[in-house]
Amino acid sequence: MSNQKTFLLPDLGEGLPDATIVEWYVKEGDTIRLDDNLVSMETAKAVVDVPSPVSGKVLKLAGGAGDVVVTGTMLAMFEIDPSMPQRAEGQDTGHHHGGGHAAETHGGAGTETAAPGPGHKVIASDEGGVLRDDAKPAPKGEPAGERADAGTVVGAMQSSDAVRSEAAVAVGGVKAMPAVRALARKMGVDITRVRPSGADGVVTMEDVKRAAADGSARAGAGGGAPRAADRAAMAAAPVQQAPQAAQRSTMSQSGKPMRTQPPGVTASGQPEQLKGVRRNMARVMADAHSKVVPTTLVDDADLHAWIGKQDITARLVRSIVAACKAVPALNAWFDGDSLTRTMHPHVDIGIAVDTDDGLFVPALRNADMLDGNGVRQAIQRLRAQVGDRSIPPSELSGYTISLSNFGMFAGRYATPVVVPPCVAIIGAGKLCHDVVAVMGGIEVHRRMPISLTFDHRACTGGEAARFLKALLDDLSLPQ
Repeated sequence: MSNQKTFLLPDLGEGLPDATIVEWYVKEGDTIRLDDNLVSMETAKAVVDVPSPVSGKVLKLAGGAGDVVVTGTMLAMFEIDPSMPQRAEGQDTGHHHGGGHAAETHGGAGTETAAPGPGHKVIASDEGGVLRDDAKPAPKGEPAGERADAGTVVGAMQSSDAVRSEAAVAVGGVKAMPAVRALARKMGVDITRVRPSGADGVVTMEDVKRAAADGSARAGAGGGAPRAADRAAMAAAPVQQAPQAAQRSTMSQSGKPMRTQPPGVTASGQPEQLKGVRRNMARVMADAHSKVVPTTLVDDADLHAWIGKQDITARLVRSIVAACKAVPALNAWFDGDSLTRTMHPHVDIGIAVDTDDGLFVPALRNADMLDGNGVRQAIQRLRAQVGDRSIPPSELSGYTISLSNFGMFAGRYATPVVVPPCVAIIGAGKLCHDVVAVMGGIEVHRRMPISLTFDHRACTGGEAARFLKALLDDLSLPQ
């Protein structure tokens, strides 16, 4: 009997329920050595190379580039080669991530609960369902080499015999796995018109791909969904070419103009599964929305007294530091469960950085000890690290207050999201020239809109207003 091992996606140190495949360094059938790089995985904060836990032949891989794999589900399957170097059982390299991942249900967007079933290996798809579920039940007396590896980035592997599987679900008379339905949507295939070839009339991945290739089941190509009673006949008979879709027209049958109908379910475009940074951003924002009681104050900073050209971001950082010293209640963390507040003697400012992949918030450490040049150099370093995805995960947390300088793009005022445990975020809007009333007449001043959103559980409206005033006063200084 071959000595096989299933390697489950480990917790890559981010505490997130899934990761996205970026690139495989091997293909099925290749031979790999222990600790050689197996795959590159993208988490919400970094791209991580995952090494092989064994030496041997690669039998199966969990999907392709762009697929989301749930932590604790199958990443790869190997046939172990005893003649090559292997890690000793129980060898500890200090990188444990906990055992029994395969028995856990990983929540969050795009995941589904799977019922336990003996001997099944499960691969998660973009929809959180199963990409393949093709393992056979393990025979009695299965050797230890058949157990699924609980997974770790590098180091000893903890094993578990607890497994998960998922059955095809019948919806609208069509039996198909969630991942098969997701593939059909992505490929523009009407799954109700696909000829099933699986056992008991189940539509498989190959059925969908075949229908996409020959164009026999294009979505929106006309024709109603077949009745459940007709599915057996469809399985035994060739699929007939669907009639051509009726052409949409702005003219009625009488030749007169008519009001067009909204496209409805025939609208173009396919759903896109959130991945990596953007997927984590969605979770963080939803969590913040459920935990914070936000209130926003807005005002304008008058920059008329500024002398020469100045670094706007550096001035904003300096003003936030000044306001934190004047009103420490907003440079704090709040624990809503225990109703405790922690005010910080130092100021670490989270700087929101917008990227195509999603929002990063690196921490500008010890902002209260930096001058203008130090602030600019630190921000340039953080932006560069975010750009090439080399920023350490530790630099993306632990800030005590946040800044969003959205005005560099557009917008005057906003209600930025406060992410716990922080209690406040400052939003800087687009610079503008306003007509201002002064003693004896009017003048045109350059002003910067400022929005302050704070968690009203942790600080009072008076504290927030005094904080905003201290910030505006510092921004109004000439230098």
